[in-house]
Amino acid sequence: MFKYEIIIYWSSDDQAYIAEVPELPGCMADGSSYKEVLENITKVIEEWIETAKELGRKIPEPKGRLIYA
Repeated sequence: MFKYEIIIYWSSDDQAYIAEVPELPGCMADGSSYKEVLENITKVIEEWIETAKELGRKIPEPKGRLIYA
């Protein structure tokens, strides 16, 4: 289980739920249901971390809830 904040919203343009992980740049997924988008973003987070390790990049520590203005 990952501890990164996940933002999920409905996109009328895409007719799908979109999930973003602000602490992992470019880490996004979509799905036709809330459950599907959560499953997809979990896989994408795993792949993001694996790729970062392979490339020798730093993996951000989860900060918990982020605050945006």
